[in-house]
Amino acid sequence: FVSHSWLFGSTICFVCFRVFKLMFFQALLPHRYKPNAFFVPAGKRQFSKYKMPKQKRKRPVTHAAGPNPSGAKGGLGQHFLKNPLVVNGIVQKAALKPHEVVMEVGPGTGNMTMKMLDACKKVIAIELDPRMVTELQKRVQGSDSEKKLQLIYGDFLKVDLPYFDVFVANIPYQISSPLVFKLLAHRPLFRCAVIMFQEEFAQRLTARPGENLYCRLSVNTQLLARVQQLMKVGKNNFRPPPKVDSRVVRIEPRNPPPPVNFVEWDGMVRLCFNRKNKTLRSVFTTKSVLNLLEKNFRTYHALKNLPLPETFNTNTVKIIVEETLDSVEMSTTRSSKLDVDDFLVLLDAFNKRNIRFS
Repeated sequence: FVSHSWLFGSTICFVCFRVFKLMFFQALLPHRYKPNAFFVPAGKRQFSKYKMPKQKRKRPVTHAAGPNPSGAKGGLGQHFLKNPLVVNGIVQKAALKPHEVVMEVGPGTGNMTMKMLDACKKVIAIELDPRMVTELQKRVQGSDSEKKLQLIYGDFLKVDLPYFDVFVANIPYQISSPLVFKLLAHRPLFRCAVIMFQEEFAQRLTARPGENLYCRLSVNTQLLARVQQLMKVGKNNFRPPPKVDSRVVRIEPRNPPPPVNFVEWDGMVRLCFNRKNKTLRSVFTTKSVLNLLEKNFRTYHALKNLPLPETFNTNTVKIIVEETLDSVEMSTTRSSKLDVDDFLVLLDAFNKRNIRFS
């Protein structure tokens, strides 16, 4: 009887100890122990689903092996060109003349600015970072180049551009497209622009019909200018290095500019390249496009005091669009296969039938 009482008491103590132990560790490590872990054989317990969640360790961002130039800020898209051979190559491609005024955007620490000051009459540098403005002012202070440098503190896209002959710059990539079209809209026309772009953007500028990168940007740029690829620049030539390679492009505005309403042109090209691999009949006969063209048709006739056709509606516009496409034999043509001349013919045919895009 004594032995059985001792055995029963030992069992009760053991069970109480295990229950207390389980409750203690479950409260301490709730992710590691299941509620019914006590009832699972020790060899079969699975804790893989209840491990403590791992915390991601934040690593410091390092852009280059050496220290960044003072004032480098990723938010402004600043990537300073550190290779003097590339700097010299860009200045040489611009073929600057002693009487010319040069404009530069984002001069940074002034590596390319100093080269151009020796080759031209004047450099107008537009810089958004006040620290770079101060650094460039210190660099030319007390030298002969100080009088030849005009610094403008501000956003290139918002300032009024003064007269210049040549545009040379290593620009922040995020303003590439608006910068190009602001330059091409500037009057009087400049001689040429030599600009560093992201590689894919530069390839889009010169893409031809049928190529994968051929797009609305390609057509609009080639309408207003002649574009030429000059050189490829690897990302290791910058500090901090960008994520992609770059290319230097030469842009020469067409003089005189083409006699076309660019707003009207861009409205048509935008519709065409929304679905560039569809036929033009499919593009221009969708419900949304027909409603837009009907609205523009009514507005144009009201402004010109022209009478509308009888029973004018969306179906009438559709008939006019189909007849226009058939007249220039482009109903089954795709936008990705048309060049600038083809788009000019198409726009002229639409405008003759009072179909407007703006």
